Amino acid sequence: MFTGIVSAVGRITAVTPLEQGNENAGVKLSIHAPGFLREDTKLGDSIAIQGACMTVVALREDGFDVDVSRESLNRTVGLGSVGEVNLEHAMRLGDTLDGHIVSGHVDGTGKVTAFEPVGESWALRILVSPELGRYMAYKGSVTVNGVSLTVNSVEDQPEGCEIGINLIPHTVQVTTLKSLQAGAAVNIEIDMIARYCERLLGARAI
Repeated sequence: MFTGIVSAVGRITAVTPLEQGNENAGVKLSIHAPGFLREDTKLGDSIAIQGACMTVVALREDGFDVDVSRESLNRTVGLGSVGEVNLEHAMRLGDTLDGHIVSGHVDGTGKVTAFEPVGESWALRILVSPELGRYMAYKGSVTVNGVSLTVNSVEDQPEGCEIGINLIPHTVQVTTLKSLQAGAAVNIEIDMIARYCERLLGARAI
């Protein structure tokens, strides 16, 4: 379980196929993240990478490795190539919940339609599919590339749902969101409470 409060920005330095010659195989990612690992981080621990929960399979002083299945690669963006990634350790008992409850299970991807400065902040707009759009609510929570954010506007459109988000300078500076531009794909995780509400209301209607 995570909170969507990014602990550090690391970098994927190597992407190695888990099975040579098999296009359906996953990959091993080598993450360079000096100073990120805790003293008690161990093999098998969960770490969110760009919002996707992954299991540590190797440790180094300056980083770690994870194995990513082909299914995860097909459902996410930013995990199949070298580049910067948002990192977050799993919550521990006693940690404060500064963001919102995040599972690290990416529900789908969205497309950035605008990312531009507005005063001291940044305005981010993302188009998500109708399937994900029904979970978006004004002042609700959404996770974008592993970052817990508040939805400031919701506009349903024929092709999907466009959400508007305001980013403070600190969030832009300490996450990979600073590199976003119109047309970029992002990982989206819907609010867990919304997920369970739909299930409960659907069950009552049967």
